[in-house]
Amino acid sequence: MNKTKNIAITISITLLLLALFDGWPYGYFTLLRIVVTGTTAYSAWLAYDHKKGFWIWSFVAIAIIFNPIIPLHLGRELWLAIDLIAALFLFLSLFFFKLPNQ
Repeated sequence: MNKTKNIAITISITLLLLALFDGWPYGYFTLLRIVVTGTTAYSAWLAYDHKKGFWIWSFVAIAIIFNPIIPLHLGRELWLAIDLIAALFLFLSLFFFKLPNQ
């Protein structure tokens, strides 16, 4: 389970960091929203399953911000900051959000 979570988080980090560069079509950002929302919703579920309160709410907040169903329409500069902060948070979660081996 840790391995699957870590792979999904690494993919999300990569997509978030790539989004910092100009020139991507709108479809890329739709894909980014789907992947980040799926990853953080899955991670929130794992955090809930293992009773890790801080992580539950942090992952849920990111999932809400990136959800593709009711998207937030923010300016480019704000999205750059959000993408960078989300990538940093997900990167830190690779080291601090550990689950017991099953």
